[in-house]
Amino acid sequence: MAFRPEADLTCSICRDVFKDPVVLTCSHSFCNNCVKSWWWDKQECECPVCKSVSQTRQPPRNLALRNLCEAAVQRKGNEDAGGVCGVHSERFKLFCLDHQEPVCVVCRDSHAHSQHSFRPIDEVAQEGKKRLQVSLLPLKKKLKLFEEAKEQFEEKEKYMKTQAEHAEAQIKEHFKKLYRFLQKEEKKRIAALSYEGKNNRKWFTLDFDDLSKNVALLSETIRVTEKELQAESVTFLQNLKSAEKNIQWCIQLKDPPASFGSLINVAEHLGNLTRLIWTKMEDTISCTPVFLDPSTAHPHLAVSEDLTSLRYRRRKKVLKIQETIDYYRCVLGSESFNSGSHTWDVEVGDSGHWGLGVAALFAYRKKDLKSGLWIIKFQRNEYSAMSPQNEVRLHHVKTFKKIRVRLRCDRRKLSFYDLETGAHIHSFTQITDTSLYPYFSNGKRSPMRILPANSSTKIPPLIIIGFIMMMMTLVSILTLI
Repeated sequence: MAFRPEADLTCSICRDVFKDPVVLTCSHSFCNNCVKSWWWDKQECECPVCKSVSQTRQPPRNLALRNLCEAAVQRKGNEDAGGVCGVHSERFKLFCLDHQEPVCVVCRDSHAHSQHSFRPIDEVAQEGKKRLQVSLLPLKKKLKLFEEAKEQFEEKEKYMKTQAEHAEAQIKEHFKKLYRFLQKEEKKRIAALSYEGKNNRKWFTLDFDDLSKNVALLSETIRVTEKELQAESVTFLQNLKSAEKNIQWCIQLKDPPASFGSLINVAEHLGNLTRLIWTKMEDTISCTPVFLDPSTAHPHLAVSEDLTSLRYRRRKKVLKIQETIDYYRCVLGSESFNSGSHTWDVEVGDSGHWGLGVAALFAYRKKDLKSGLWIIKFQRNEYSAMSPQNEVRLHHVKTFKKIRVRLRCDRRKLSFYDLETGAHIHSFTQITDTSLYPYFSNGKRSPMRILPANSSTKIPPLIIIGFIMMMMTLVSILTLI
């Protein structure tokens, strides 16, 4: 087998050239200090490679190996000092452009380099360094991308864990109210949440491993290349092609993805939780038709733990990975609608600054809610209706406390009613036929609350009066006939 100085003269513990090597009874050699450090907290003096036990803690010196190491270090030092021609023992001063190799003055006049072009070796090395420095720029940018992606990944993983812990605490709190016979249902809910978290973390782990490998590869390539830039001209030129090849290979790495999976769907675990469990007990409880998505809440809005109310608060620090709407003081519903009819009732209370309606999915994705927003709002003691086309003032004297929002996707119509009287407030027609999210905005500290379905099933008085008058008219007509 050929002698390989880099491998055969390297200590397997410190991965460097042997320093004061010693040989064990198993014939493996190590640096004296390295092997003693290895044995420091061990009862037996086992070999780090083959695990065979040595009979003494003072192994003999390997003088032959030490001489080889010293000679190799000296030889490498001579090569690094400037490079010497192996044929003529002259220093390399020129670079053959035809053979792309450093040569000495004697080589220039030899038959092997007859009629070749030459340039000073330092001049060629300087040009190569400049070219390599330019090639490093996109590599450093790519490294920055991977490092930022890795940072966001770690931040998202921590936030997901916090989400899971918080959701689990809420689920347990619900189950405590349902006594012993509901323990089975509690276990099912916790298991579902744990499965989702475990499944998400599984994919995160795979992506994180790939990110770590790419970051390590890019960092190592940059480190080695920058080290090559500090080398002498001859050594630099000898390794130039290899360095450029490594850089080009690294540049071809795919950029990290913009997002790593999705956060835990808290609304799926908490939405209508009480009703689902109570239904199994053959009883009736309230059901909220719409739930708020806390991941979309503006930093100034606080969403309740049951995801049915929001209020204004001091600005909260938001992580980069959260999908909050920072440009509108609002929060969206957890579910979008693109077909059928949907109704939800909202108690705005004494809030002097609020907004209700729907927002289009395409507007949310491109972070331009105004281009897909249909809402009514109360601000500065005035009511107005806002759409992508215009904003119209609504002339209403009454102060609304509870409002019903009715969305008819098939008719592309959105209507608002006073829940207490049944009076019509405003309607939008010809709204978009794409997916729509319920929209909620609250600029005051008094809470805005989504009412349970059973609290809003009462028929408003005006509707009852209108029905009675219609029946009386019909009776009169029949009497005349």
